[in-house]
Amino acid sequence: MAEDFGGAGNGAGTDAGAGQGAADAMRDAAERARAGFSDHVLDPARRAGEALRASGQKAADNGATIGLKIIEQAEQNSREAFEAMREAAQAKDLSEVMRIQGDYLREQGQRAMNQAREMGELIMQFGRDAVSPMRSGGDGKAD
Repeated sequence: MAEDFGGAGNGAGTDAGAGQGAADAMRDAAERARAGFSDHVLDPARRAGEALRASGQKAADNGATIGLKIIEQAEQNSREAFEAMREAAQAKDLSEVMRIQGDYLREQGQRAMNQAREMGELIMQFGRDAVSPMRSGGDGKAD
């Protein structure tokens, strides 16, 4: 009877060992699945979120730069306008006033085109800068 009990005990011990092995295998598989999920889903999502934050920060910084540039251009235009008014106020006759006004309008037109071109170039550069972190940060590769 002791042999029967001992024999059964050895069989139960083997079953417990097999159960432990299966549990270890399940734990290992779960750990590999977690690592795979992290590598293929969580890490790319985290990088994409960081790229979006960087892009948003650049957009905010660039918006401030554009605002300052607009103020600088407005100041320049105002200075030029007041300079033309001073010259016109000191003019000797109507023909000189007309010449001053014509010169001012011609220069102002050229200045407006230059300022518009400058703002367009600035905005295009900011657009490229804002998109570059998303291109390189979203997939881990720089373009």
